[in-house]
Amino acid sequence: MDVNAAVAAAAAIAGVLTGVIAMLAFRWSERDQKRPTRTSLHTDPVLPPGVDTVLSVLRSSAVVLDEADTVVKASSAAYALGLVRGGKLAIEPMLGMARDTRRDGEIRQVELDLPRRGTGRGEALAVSARVAPLGSRLVLLLVEDLTEARRIEAVRRDFVANVSHELKTPVGALSLLSEAVMDASDDPEAVQRFAGRMQIEATRLTNLVQELIDLSRVQNDDPLEDAEPVRVDELVAEAIDRCRHQAGTKQITMAAGGTADLHVWGNRGQLAAALGNLVENAVNYSPARTRVGIAARRVSAPGGDMIELAVTDQGIGITDKDKERIFERFYRVDPARSRATGGTGLGLAIVKHVVASHGGEVTVWSAENQGSTFTLRLPEAGAARDRASQHPDPDLDDEAGTTESSPYEPLPAPEVLP
Repeated sequence: MDVNAAVAAAAAIAGVLTGVIAMLAFRWSERDQKRPTRTSLHTDPVLPPGVDTVLSVLRSSAVVLDEADTVVKASSAAYALGLVRGGKLAIEPMLGMARDTRRDGEIRQVELDLPRRGTGRGEALAVSARVAPLGSRLVLLLVEDLTEARRIEAVRRDFVANVSHELKTPVGALSLLSEAVMDASDDPEAVQRFAGRMQIEATRLTNLVQELIDLSRVQNDDPLEDAEPVRVDELVAEAIDRCRHQAGTKQITMAAGGTADLHVWGNRGQLAAALGNLVENAVNYSPARTRVGIAARRVSAPGGDMIELAVTDQGIGITDKDKERIFERFYRVDPARSRATGGTGLGLAIVKHVVASHGGEVTVWSAENQGSTFTLRLPEAGAARDRASQHPDPDLDDEAGTTESSPYEPLPAPEVLP
């Protein structure tokens, strides 16, 4: 009996010890789970309430760093700009700013030029970086891409400088000629000669101001607000009539041909101005007793048929280098000839904006001393409205030379207009 009691007591003691050990093991495990590890400190940090949501809607590239300079949070834009690589901030000047801000708590801002990823041409991204403390141990870095803003600002400065130069030339000439007229008041022949020059400069100034107005209008207006079906034959006839006097003076034959009874959808005035500018350039840059042809045809294209209007001349031609820039404002292939003809350098810029805003494109084929062919491709009336509404409005791309040169298949032989 005593033996059985002893066995029972031993079993009871063993059970109690087992329970105590199990409880201690559970407590130890729970304590171990709650203890922060090195990994958890860096992969699962605690951001202040609402910060994660705010960063997700910011347009700027956002990066949050902890006290070990490890990236806690980074937006997709930050990765796209190459700011974050391998969980670290890859831009050393920004990293130095973050460390300084963590040390003294001051907000810092700087503008930097960063190498563009994936290019070997030395192109740079202009960015503005701002660093601020975020709580006691985190630092927030916001980076704004200023590249496009700087490009637009450079375009604006160049445009203002070019306009100032172009306006100053005829205005200065008028001032000098008026003084010459006053000094030669007793010489009727000299007065008549100087007055003729004044009239030429006044005409050049008028044309420049008008083309600046036209360029501003085609850039800002929506051509489809006053759109209508426009007969291509009428546009061609109007362009030829506009340049008939200049062509007659140089004994240049103007001819029209191709497919008849074609229609495009758009603003009649803008389309007439675009085609007229091309024909006028062809006449001005062609030698005497040559030929300028205008031809139209329908071509198949994805999304609907297109109407091609080709203006061909036998002029001086355009080099490959110049073809990349001819649609820039104020750019002239031959400045001396432009001064002689009164050209402003805005005609082709107007053509590009008009065609692009109508959902089309303009291309050029040219060979030196053989002539040039400028081709307008516009959606045919009917499908044009949908195509033009989907086409991006031309911005300031003309300075980048976006229109590509392409060989042009000759159109049917044009017929000389009476």
